[in-house]
Amino acid sequence: MASFFNSLGLFNSGPHRFGVRAIGELVVPNAALNPVVPGSIAAGPLELVVVLTGRLVSATEGGLWSLRDTIAAQLTDPPVTAALIDHHGRTWDNMSFVRFEPLEATGGAAGTGGRIDRGRLRSLAYRAVFVRFL
Repeated sequence: MASFFNSLGLFNSGPHRFGVRAIGELVVPNAALNPVVPGSIAAGPLELVVVLTGRLVSATEGGLWSLRDTIAAQLTDPPVTAALIDHHGRTWDNMSFVRFEPLEATGGAAGTGGRIDRGRLRSLAYRAVFVRFL
């Protein structure tokens, strides 16, 4: 099964995985608001954040840039709100695509836009971030 955002299979060219960041309550130390008050306060629920990591894969350099450009076109201001569906059929409704980061081979964020690995196929590691705004 394929994965989709806004009915588009943006990340299906290569392997990818979904992860959900922490869920629960945002807790703020009172000292952040007033340095003389001890304790913490519950400030409200955390926003749902889904992180997708993987590799874009293409037979050609131009094909890899085309995949990246198609993804970049979905990064709008304000962000589009749509369903995010993973390759197992799990659906997160009302998600916004907010960030796409090409990654270096070591897994860190790339300062130069990510390294393209060349061989029989071209590939680019990435991290994509989706948020359900409150």
